[in-house]
Amino acid sequence: MKRTIYLVLTFIACAYLAKAEDGHELWLRGRSAASVQIQHSRKSSVLDIAINELKTGWLGKNEANIKFEFSQHASIKGDGFRLEQDKIIARTDLGILYGTYELLRRQYLGKTDDHFSSNPSYSRRILNHWDNLDGSVERGYAGQSIFWKNDQDLTISKADEALYQLYGRANASIGINGTVLNNVNASAKILTAPYLKKVQAIAGILRPYGLKVYLSVNFSSPVTIGKLKTADPLDPLVRKWWANKAKEIYQLIPDFGGFLVKANSEGQPGPQDFGRTHVDGANMMADAVSPFNGIVMWRAFVYQTSEQDRTKQAYTEFLRYDGKFKKNVILQVKNGPLDFQPREPFSALFGAMNQTRVMPEFQITQEYLGQSKQLAFLSTLWEECLNSDTYQKGKGSTVAVVTDGTQDKSTFTAIAGVANIGSDRNWTGHIFAQANWYAFGRLAWNNQLKSEEIADEWIRQTFLGVRENAKDQSFVKPVKKMMLESREAIVNYMMPFGLHHIFAEGHHYGPAPWFANTKIRADWTSVYYHKADLEGLGFNRSHSGSNAVAQYHEPLRSRFDDLNTCPEEYLLWFHHVPWTYRLKNGQDLWTALCYRYDTGVQQVRDFQKTWDKMHGLVDEERFMAVQSKLRIQSRDAQIWKDACLLYFQTFSKREIPFDIERPVHDLDALKTLSKSKSYE
Repeated sequence: MKRTIYLVLTFIACAYLAKAEDGHELWLRGRSAASVQIQHSRKSSVLDIAINELKTGWLGKNEANIKFEFSQHASIKGDGFRLEQDKIIARTDLGILYGTYELLRRQYLGKTDDHFSSNPSYSRRILNHWDNLDGSVERGYAGQSIFWKNDQDLTISKADEALYQLYGRANASIGINGTVLNNVNASAKILTAPYLKKVQAIAGILRPYGLKVYLSVNFSSPVTIGKLKTADPLDPLVRKWWANKAKEIYQLIPDFGGFLVKANSEGQPGPQDFGRTHVDGANMMADAVSPFNGIVMWRAFVYQTSEQDRTKQAYTEFLRYDGKFKKNVILQVKNGPLDFQPREPFSALFGAMNQTRVMPEFQITQEYLGQSKQLAFLSTLWEECLNSDTYQKGKGSTVAVVTDGTQDKSTFTAIAGVANIGSDRNWTGHIFAQANWYAFGRLAWNNQLKSEEIADEWIRQTFLGVRENAKDQSFVKPVKKMMLESREAIVNYMMPFGLHHIFAEGHHYGPAPWFANTKIRADWTSVYYHKADLEGLGFNRSHSGSNAVAQYHEPLRSRFDDLNTCPEEYLLWFHHVPWTYRLKNGQDLWTALCYRYDTGVQQVRDFQKTWDKMHGLVDEERFMAVQSKLRIQSRDAQIWKDACLLYFQTFSKREIPFDIERPVHDLDALKTLSKSKSYE
């Protein structure tokens, strides 16, 4: 009888715990069933965390002994580490912490090799939060800011502190070591004393996890809050103001990372407002933080109202300044030349700047990839960018190589990801969007990792019990396949063959290839990018068009320039292609377009089937949450397909092939729907 009661209570407890799986623990669900002894010769708050993590998460042999050993061996770089049978070896305390998380990860995943070494690809691995001081998050789809509430409340509660510790722990577990606490469209108020005091407090909580804080700053701050008459970077009073402000910050936060600056872009103030250059502005700020070993991340996302192809403007603007920036300035360059599209060629700036440090900027938040409603594993997108060969110094000059210091032996390297984190209980709005936070950290630490490996790690840690290999075929394999195909599915049902930026105005969620408005700048409209007409489709960036191909090194320049050699995934990015043009599979463009859109829809429906089969293999709460999101995605994939094919059909004057599903929506109704901020 007692045994029966015990079993019932155990079942109830397990059911309760399963229900409580709401995603808040992310990929850090491991719990120790054994004890471990740790030998260490020194103390610090960082090592205290490493010790606690080992004691609460140890999955190795009971009563094992682990030693923290410090070594200046040449094989260990920066905060890298080496794992041996009973040792974690590093140069720094943070190296010990990162080695601890790797050891626990390997135990959880059942990796039993006794020797493992790892060094970070980038010295600065940074999350960019686009959080506003009123608590909202620009392009945020997971609730409010975790850092800012409103202009009046700058307190940090016990609950806030606990949340920041969880945030720090999650980032440390994947090697992220920096965070920008506010939006690049920055309010000058962030540099006022009350806000800096809160930044100081946040920095104190995050410091033991290895996270340095950075701030986005508004270039006109000397006028807005400093009461100067100008923000001219060559004005002595302005230079002094920034120097004093930097000194004030570093007195509060000695390990403050530096400034992130969006200047003369999308209406933000900058040095060009005063007839100065980006070099003048960046170097002035660099001088202010240089005495404290701070850096300036100057965003290269700039474009003006111009007849020039927008995708060319950043390259044109910054190439002339190569070699003129101070040594503590690094240009932050988006992965593509436009704006975080589902697929773009890599930005030509990565292969252009020979004497200026550049850092990749990836967008973890899914502004253009279905936001928090759609499953899109973005590791494949970033891997595609990092592995793209720029040919800067011949074959093998990949984006990874030219940004991680391998090619020029630099130790001043960085990579940034625009965060998708908010106040939602599961942090990211969509359970599978957590995988993108995880993937960014893993690639920032090791830019040679494969997406398949990253997905496998995340799935097992997020959904499975310790070394639950019995579910390899039933759960891990199909879910991993779904993740690895998900970004390509979005490209298929949104913008195949190099189509880009044909989103609805403002919210960037649904399709609006018809969007045109003569009252705003042309490059904020859809028709600017696809150029559909009776002849064909696509933006001509070949030598006979905008000649954007000229910004790439050979042999890419010629490859992109020739319609017959241009990779088909970029066909409509670089060329205006006749509807009758034959692709490699023998289909004409219109027919191939129809089949590609339909393929995307069918892929998402397959994702639904895959996930439905997972019922009972994962906790009910997360199962239902993902199932609901996939239902929305399936519906919206159909909307994308119908909207694009029905609209482009008005130009092609061709029938949709009869062996694929017919559109189920009316074009006029879809045009009305696109004006809504929500498709729900």
